[in-house]
Amino acid sequence: MLTKRIIPCLDVDKGRVVKGTKFLNLRDAGDPVEVAKRYDKEGADEIVFLDITASYEKRKTIIDVVKKTAENVFIPLTVGGGIRNLYNIRELLKAGTDKISINTAAVENPEFIKLAAKRFGSQCVVVAIDAKRVQRKNYEPGTANHELHWQVYTYDGRKPTNIDVVKWAKKVEKLGAGEILLTSMDKDGTKNGYDIDLTLKISKAVKIPVIASGGAGTREHFYEAFTNGKADAALAASLFHYKELSIKKLKKYLSQKGVAIRIC
Repeated sequence: MLTKRIIPCLDVDKGRVVKGTKFLNLRDAGDPVEVAKRYDKEGADEIVFLDITASYEKRKTIIDVVKKTAENVFIPLTVGGGIRNLYNIRELLKAGTDKISINTAAVENPEFIKLAAKRFGSQCVVVAIDAKRVQRKNYEPGTANHELHWQVYTYDGRKPTNIDVVKWAKKVEKLGAGEILLTSMDKDGTKNGYDIDLTLKISKAVKIPVIASGGAGTREHFYEAFTNGKADAALAASLFHYKELSIKKLKKYLSQKGVAIRIC
């Protein structure tokens, strides 16, 4: 049985770790290198580093910050934000990144997923999906079409795409993505729990690992993501950044609940 993973996320803006609610109202959470070092010591399984304004500002990821982070942690590091071509990926891998995460570039050019997987391997390619619940268009009241579904957003949640999340997840898997980082924009930063309906839907739709993201507020929320949502990993930010829950205590709780998890 594969162990479940606990992954802290560093949302980085202008060289600092930040965190908001539903992608808005960002507040400072520290220096990315120091924060990453703390998570490494606490027993995190991986770290995700997202340069959250790189795509919107149409610039590359802050390579120097990534390099310093990679030099100070000894667990897998995934980096996303502003990655638009194979050269960007090569730069990040040389800087010490283990996996890259693409969202906007993947949506605007799906073939980029295939090219990246072919050149660097599927295990290196994570497709991030920012999902938001929306009303289906042209529905008939009282019918099966009268329901909510999830739409893909790009540019750090600023731009709706009219792409159905489930269809997109299946497509990125077919194109060669090795993993999906699934963020519920509705739940992000709320601490009300992961979107279990969304997580389960995607976990059942694909065979590649799914990372649940957005909404963690208690240790029970992680348990729900793994059991009810069938997620392979669970990501959180503010809960860990502001020391409301330690990774060590969370893992002990999950292990006691019967979840296969790596204990340091």
